[in-house]
Amino acid sequence: MTSFRHKLSIFDEMHRNVVLSTVVFLILNFLALAIGGLFTGKGVPSDWYMALNKAPWTPPGWVFGFAWTFIMICFSVYMAFFWQYFENKKLLIGLFAVQWVLNVLWNPVFFHFHQITAGLLVISLLTVLVGYLLYFSWPYIGYKALLILPYVIWLLIATSLNGYVVFHN
Repeated sequence: MTSFRHKLSIFDEMHRNVVLSTVVFLILNFLALAIGGLFTGKGVPSDWYMALNKAPWTPPGWVFGFAWTFIMICFSVYMAFFWQYFENKKLLIGLFAVQWVLNVLWNPVFFHFHQITAGLLVISLLTVLVGYLLYFSWPYIGYKALLILPYVIWLLIATSLNGYVVFHN
């Protein structure tokens, strides 16, 4: 009976840690979206952006907000699980921080400074890093790593959109 209670208390502690970690990552991830949004909001309706030749598969504007919200919720839960199972916290913080900076950086590079080629470089690096996180985390968290898959897929689409702009403008 004691071992069952002990296992239950360990499960409860892990559950609390995952929930708390998820909240922390939600705050950090939505902060990144908010900072990026400061540059995106003025850029999308701008004459500069409207004049660009955009990919025929460019989704309507509302899709971006919906997609990023869904992605950041999934990514936050993914990071919370990975945080629980991965021992090298410094490495994980470093990978997350680089991802966070690249995610925030793309918006001003592309929309504010109109540096579409530099934007393609930033989003390509972000795509490779997030793809690496999926691959790297699989042995530690298994199927829970699939929570990052929407992020990978969206970044592949976003990279193709940015690439189209580079090669057609």
